[in-house]
Amino acid sequence: MIFRYLVERRSWIALFLIQQLILALIAYLDPAIPLTSIGYIIFISVIVFIVFLHFRYQKESSFYNQLEEWEKDFDTSRLTIPSSPFERIVENSIIEQTEHLKRTSFHNRVELEQEKDELLAWIHEVKTPLTAMHLMIQRMDNHPLKPGLTYEWLRIHLLLDQQLHQKRIPSIENDLFMETTDLETLLFSELKTLQSWCIQKGIGFDLDLQAAQVLSDAKWLAFIIRQILTNAVKYSKDTDILIKSYQQDESAVLEIEDYGRGIDSRDLTRIFDKGFTSTTEHHDQASTGMGLYLAKKASDSLHIRINVKSTLGRGTAFTLVFPAKNEFDQITGM
Repeated sequence: MIFRYLVERRSWIALFLIQQLILALIAYLDPAIPLTSIGYIIFISVIVFIVFLHFRYQKESSFYNQLEEWEKDFDTSRLTIPSSPFERIVENSIIEQTEHLKRTSFHNRVELEQEKDELLAWIHEVKTPLTAMHLMIQRMDNHPLKPGLTYEWLRIHLLLDQQLHQKRIPSIENDLFMETTDLETLLFSELKTLQSWCIQKGIGFDLDLQAAQVLSDAKWLAFIIRQILTNAVKYSKDTDILIKSYQQDESAVLEIEDYGRGIDSRDLTRIFDKGFTSTTEHHDQASTGMGLYLAKKASDSLHIRINVKSTLGRGTAFTLVFPAKNEFDQITGM
């Protein structure tokens, strides 16, 4: 700050030094003026000027130091009281800009909340005719169009579900209810939804649930598993998907392994990034790159660790490691 202050006042310093040089030059050129006396005057002037600079630095820098340390949190009450007209101009400008940003931020936040509420309401409204459509499709006995219609219905259903959870993710902490969740019931419900799609692709499931229950939020856990299962079915064909659970130390572990196309090793570290699809399958227009991103966000809130292993062309295995009860209590302070 001292160096910057001297740079800021360089014109004053230059003016003072030029004045002293002029005074010394006059004394040098005019023999009638004692050079010693002029040197003494210059010396005293320099001392006084240095003291003056030090005093002004202490007085002027406190306000700007406070500006540098200000936490930009829209709280202008912690700003140092200005001690000069120019500092008051700066303070007034900051306060006006801050108040403007507060109003704009509040307005944008209200608009976003309104748009979110309208979208959630729209999704719930769409679910009603979508449910009716599903019932109509189920009544179609051995119709050639039934598999195709069921698949398209399922795509719409999953996309709406993903959009619904995407809007709820920012406030997920307010929507959690941790309880002992039965894995078998949850998995059978998800597999039943995907049943027609799996039959169409010749995919079966091999379940081995040694750990039958986990500590989690059933609704959000179902969403996480749904994203993983959807990817497994989407990128597999004519193979079985292995689902197993077991106890590891004090934590329950759930593994979902498919034998589909797999993931390129260079993509493994990016599959949970928002909007990332693939570097090897650019022609896949059906991918949104949001499913695994949202699953990771939800799992972080549930304190579930997701690990993934994959070999291109041989399949992918997702592992969900649930927190032990003692570990979860310690994390959440319950």
